Amino acid sequence: MRDVLLITVDSLRADHLSAAGYERETTPSVDRLAANGHRFTNAFAHACATRASFPSILTSSTALMYGGYERLSENRTLVTEALPAAYRSGGFHSNLYLSAEFGYSRGFDSFFDSKSDPSPTARVKGAVEERLDEDGWLYSVLSRAVDTAEKEAGVNVGSAYVRADDITEKAIDWAENERDDPRFLWTHYMDVHHPYRPPERHQRALGIDPVPEREAIKLRRKMIEAPAEITDDERETLIDLYDAEIRFTDAEIGRLVEHVREAWGDDMMVIVTADHGEAFGEHGGYSHTQTFHDEVLHVPLIVSLGNDGLSTTHDELVGLADVTPTIIDYAGGEQSNSFVGHSLRPLLDGEGDWPREHVVGDWADGNRGGGERRFAYRDRRWKYIERGDGHMLYDLAADPDEHENVADGHPEVCERLDGVLDEHRERIAASADDIRTVEMDESTKKRLRDLGYAE
Repeated sequence: MRDVLLITVDSLRADHLSAAGYERETTPSVDRLAANGHRFTNAFAHACATRASFPSILTSSTALMYGGYERLSENRTLVTEALPAAYRSGGFHSNLYLSAEFGYSRGFDSFFDSKSDPSPTARVKGAVEERLDEDGWLYSVLSRAVDTAEKEAGVNVGSAYVRADDITEKAIDWAENERDDPRFLWTHYMDVHHPYRPPERHQRALGIDPVPEREAIKLRRKMIEAPAEITDDERETLIDLYDAEIRFTDAEIGRLVEHVREAWGDDMMVIVTADHGEAFGEHGGYSHTQTFHDEVLHVPLIVSLGNDGLSTTHDELVGLADVTPTIIDYAGGEQSNSFVGHSLRPLLDGEGDWPREHVVGDWADGNRGGGERRFAYRDRRWKYIERGDGHMLYDLAADPDEHENVADGHPEVCERLDGVLDEHRERIAASADDIRTVEMDESTKKRLRDLGYAE
């Protein structure tokens, strides 16, 4: 059995890590982990946003399996439920789609999701909203006032998540008080997710003249509501802010790893990854919508098995569904029948064959399958995307940026990949489950809207 620290970062795309050759030194702490561990250069998410992606990370099953991602079916096995009984588990984050009411607290001994402890400003906003009739005139007036303040004046009216430094403090406190091994700690950082409001010192660390907060807030609204109107200069400003948020989060990752190692010792597994990436106009849009292009699917994956000084880079194709089986393998647990991923142990130990040849993704509008459904397939050469408006095939060897749809020129490839997706759809149907809808209070809905989610 081995102590495990799983660190996930919202919206962190793979190509903005300095360890991956990015032009800015955005991730010195993560780079040090990679220098003493394993970096996977071809790691991909199975969906393009948090809610649909996290079932893959923590349950090794894709979004549409087991009734969809409205909430986690009890027939999905969480990583904490597959760990041996001796483990103590703690989870710390502030994305409300990963909260206890959606099923993510199962198996944790300690679990903070910020639902009961949001930021002071968010608490005040929530208290007001819960006392107003959502259809009433006063609620309507105040909501418009908040939107106008953000859009026109660039005034920030509260935070939809808990900052990285606060999450780190909570995680460190838990780790230092859990003296008996084995232990599992999961920490999810939200700061790389828009709105981008990084501390000035982290902007300066990257050689960026600090962007006024009002400008950042107004620009965020424009990127969500009118992405086609974003100028080249505004795009560069958004990337500056995004990179500085990465640098801020990386500093907190470094602080967390340092303190946990002091408390638990060096012989622990550390995994750093992301639920999805972020788009900056590569295909017209910003943020992360269900496009299944690589800017939102390609994610970092770093695994450190201890401070052994070894640095290994793997170019094998891996998926986020492989994270939980890896943790359970090294923890000495039993793999659940609901897992669809593979343990990375053959690659980490350098022994055995790696079975994965492709990554499949899925999503549905309405998530339980009532609306449009989208599917994607990716291997080393081909990206195939099925959407309501047709299908797209990209030859990644000739067109790595995915701009030319070559489906008409390769009907035999489309037919073969249709067959792979048909098998995936059969697996979804075989795992069908009836899950209840989560009724969210207005405070939760508002915080999710502040993050750009439509609940």
